[in-house]
Amino acid sequence: MQIVTKQGHPDFLDLPWDVPLAEWDHPRLVKMAHGISRHIVRFVRFDDRVYALKATELRAARSEYAVLRDLRDDHLPVVEPVGVVSDAPEPGNAVLITRYLDFSLPYWYLLGRNDPVLADRLMDAGVVLLVRLHLEGVFWGDCSLSNVLWRRDAGAMMAYLVDAETTERHATISDRMRDYDIDIAVENVVGGLFELQASGRIEYEIDVVGIAESLRLRYEALWSELTRVDEFDLDERWRIEQRVRRINDLGFDVEELSINRDGRTLTIKPVLIEEGHHARELRQRTGLEVQENQARRLLADIDQFRAWLERHDGQPIPRAVATARWLAEVYGPITGAVPKDMRSHLEPAEMFHQVLEHRYLMAERRRGEVTNDEALADYLDGVLKEQPKERRLRLDGPVPADTVGLDE
Repeated sequence: MQIVTKQGHPDFLDLPWDVPLAEWDHPRLVKMAHGISRHIVRFVRFDDRVYALKATELRAARSEYAVLRDLRDDHLPVVEPVGVVSDAPEPGNAVLITRYLDFSLPYWYLLGRNDPVLADRLMDAGVVLLVRLHLEGVFWGDCSLSNVLWRRDAGAMMAYLVDAETTERHATISDRMRDYDIDIAVENVVGGLFELQASGRIEYEIDVVGIAESLRLRYEALWSELTRVDEFDLDERWRIEQRVRRINDLGFDVEELSINRDGRTLTIKPVLIEEGHHARELRQRTGLEVQENQARRLLADIDQFRAWLERHDGQPIPRAVATARWLAEVYGPITGAVPKDMRSHLEPAEMFHQVLEHRYLMAERRRGEVTNDEALADYLDGVLKEQPKERRLRLDGPVPADTVGLDE
């Protein structure tokens, strides 16, 4: 047997590798919430980290490990591959090890709340994931609700690829391959939703086929916005900036523009588009690693704080100075004030976003200003402590079942 793992992770040598994964009985095992899988999947905990172990064939494990590393190197939202165990006593002789994605939530946990707004957000997040993969020449081949994990993202959701067993990477993919990938996704979403109806987690009145088909419509709309070619008169050059801003508002960067002039018209086609416009800007300014919508929210708060400082001090404040003071005087004190027993409920950036929303609602009810301290105290006591611990959802009983937070 051979265990090959990335540096910075455990060596996993104290696990019972001489026994098939399905038969393990070990103190490191934890039952985590996850989607339905064709493979045996177990979870183990090392200190504050949890890892997923998937029994599979050696060739498939090595291929999936390489694909996941490639996608992560390109900053695509996928789980982190950690290692491969070969010559294990499994039917396929191998185990793939990945890092459990903290604060990630399976579809049945989210959709079980019968919230139509949340269902829309999940579909939107899944569409963004598919578009990002296709822009990078990735054919998924098995997009399904079980193969995606979602994280809360400042009121929206962000989707992460979990299973890359059938994934292929090309320089580009054809429209035919994209259409096939969408067909697979729609069919799998229908199946996943019907399973939830059969288990009683969502209502039978929900239009399962309509929800699944909406994924195709949303995908086509986003793909068109990001890739279509525009033509306009030479006197309408402002439309170039308008198009770029619209793409930036969707969370994507335009790294290059191909502009051709033909008589009295300009043709514009954005190329090399990548999501993460706001997340990269926030990372450069603060060092914070957050998701796209969270970054957009935090950047807006930094700008508002800077404007307040300039009014208060009566002089211009450099952006770098305002950012440093925001970290020290606003973000740090709020996120640092969360009691230890509540820190597993939400990510710090998501909690900060919710505090800002809570402050706004309090001010609206009061019809007057509300300080950060007032909003934080009311939020911690009345909102956060009532929310489930979502850093890691532990499973009690078979899928789908109720979940409880895993104590940190």
